[in-house]
Formats: sequence, C-alpha cells, structure tokens
Amino acid sequence: MRLILVAAVFLFSLVQPGPTLAQGNAEAGKKLWESVDARCRDCHGTQGEGAFGPDLAGRQLSIGQFTRAVRTPWGVMPTFPETQYSDQDLVNFYTYLSGLPKVAQPGPWRIQIPAGAPLGQQVLIGTIGCGQCHGPTMQGPRAQAGAVGADFEWFKRMTYEHTTFMPEHRKVLGDAPTGVRMGNFSRTRVPESLLEEIWKFLRDDAKFRARIVSRLTAGTPAGTYNVNVQNASVIGKGLTPEDLTIVLALSPGTKVANATGAGYKGVRTDPQLSAEVAVWQLPRLAPKEQQTYTITLGSGGAITSGLVRWTKPTQGLGAPDQALVAMPPPPATR
Repeated sequence: MRLILVAAVFLFSLVQPGPTLAQGNAEAGKKLWESVDARCRDCHGTQGEGAFGPDLAGRQLSIGQFTRAVRTPWGVMPTFPETQYSDQDLVNFYTYLSGLPKVAQPGPWRIQIPAGAPLGQQVLIGTIGCGQCHGPTMQGPRAQAGAVGADFEWFKRMTYEHTTFMPEHRKVLGDAPTGVRMGNFSRTRVPESLLEEIWKFLRDDAKFRARIVSRLTAGTPAGTYNVNVQNASVIGKGLTPEDLTIVLALSPGTKVANATGAGYKGVRTDPQLSAEVAVWQLPRLAPKEQQTYTITLGSGGAITSGLVRWTKPTQGLGAPDQALVAMPPPPATR
C-alpha cells in the first residue's frame, strides 16, 4: 500500500503545473528595453528591428525559445543569467517585442567596419560584435585596461566571466558597486584565438587609455560650481596622463566672476565645442590623485558641458584622449 501511495504522489507531481510567472507587462518591457542599463538595442535595433543581431520585433518566438536565446544563446551573443535579468524581466521583454510590428528587412549595423581596419578591429566589430556596444575603438574597455595595467588573462576573464569578474575589477579600482550590463561570452563561440586578435588591436594599435573621472557639482553661493578631476586608476599599475586641459563650456553671454585653482587660464573659444570655455591646465595626474577647481558665474550664466583632455600617453586610434565632465542633474530632479 505504501509503494502504491508513493507512486501515486509521484505521478500526481508530474502532471501538476510548475511555478508560473505573472503575465508579461509590455510597458515594463519597453521601459527596461529603453533603459541605459539594457544595451540590447545596440545589436537588435532601437525598435527590435535587427542590426548586428537578429530582428526581434513581432518575431513570434515562443517564450521558451526567447528565454533559451538569452540564457543559453546558440550564436555569438553572451549569456545573460538571472542575476542580470529575472525570468519576469524576460517575459516583459518578450511581451513588448512580440507586440511590435514585424519588419520586412532588418536594419543596418550600428557600427560599421572602417575601411582598412586591422584584423583585430574587424573581429571586434564584425565577428563578435563588441564594437556594436563599445564603439569601433573600444574607448571604455581600453580605459579599464589602462587603469590596472591589464594583461591577456585579465581580458579573458572580462570576456568569459564578466558578470562575476567585473564586480571584482571595480573593487580593485575602489569604485562603488553598480549593475553589470554585459553578459558572459562562450569560450566555444568566442575562442581565445579571436580574443588574441582583439587584444593585440587594443594593446598595440589603439593602445590603452588613462581612466579620468570628472564631475561638476553646484556649490554656494548660487552660480558657484566645483569641478573635480580624478585619475581613477590603481597606484603602481594605472597610466598617468600628462598635459591635461580642463574646459567648461559656457552658455552665450556668460561671464566668469571668479575662478580658483592652480592653472586657470581664463576664457577662450573652443573649436571642438563651438563655445566660449573656461580653461584650466594641469601638468600630470597620477593614479588616485585629484584636483578640484571652483568657478563662479555672473548672473544668468550657465555651464553647458565640460571635457578633460590630455596629450600623453599618446593614443593610437580613435578620438583624441578626453573624458566628459559629468554634469549636475537638472534642478527639478535634485
């Protein structure tokens, strides 16, 4: 009798439905799809119309197929575990994308391979797709590498173990914990031989970058701002930029009432920003060093943007070495 009862319980469990997810929410899926933390659009198109990755809009996959494509992709796409996107997030993504109109023709790649590109750049843009998110010269990853004096083992872990290794990397840098955007690439789909070609391009052709972090904050009295410039790298390993220039773009008609900090050079016209800018110059900034400057504007004046530029170490490819100055949020959101 006991064996019959156990068998009955077992068979009953097989026919019972497993735990189910709440119904998909298209609005929640759209909000996540368009958020700065989800970079799906870089490969799959702004409206899911396709680009480097396949089109998803109105594709009519089953939720099982969609989940499989995210959790265990059959292509070059990285795996995104539940620590990044929950099963409910995937249902919301799926509901939003399934409701979009199907496209007749997938869209173009977000980033095209430049003419005459070295092999490593061709691979990172056209074979694996790194450049679709990180740009054609991988400015961000090169700064992360330059901050720690990275080697190929670092690059492999950053590629194959990104969801767990990126938080470790941030701890080494002393950064505050934040979410991880990229998933984990497969060693089978992305063999080390391809990574080696990309690594050679980053290290030898494009070259590593200094990691400069800068922020503008509102001070007191009204019209006064502080701009902090820091080399957010590891002492003894990170790059030291030289011949730095800090510029703050001023709205038309803005007057500078006062500016403090060594190296202030006054106001001049900046061709790149097409604006009058307040300028400071700094000979060098070693890892973990920082400088803070203060500027007070005349009545009605405003700062519209800011840049930190440097000339050494010399960059190989890409835009001139520079970092954006993070601007304070609009008054309504402070």
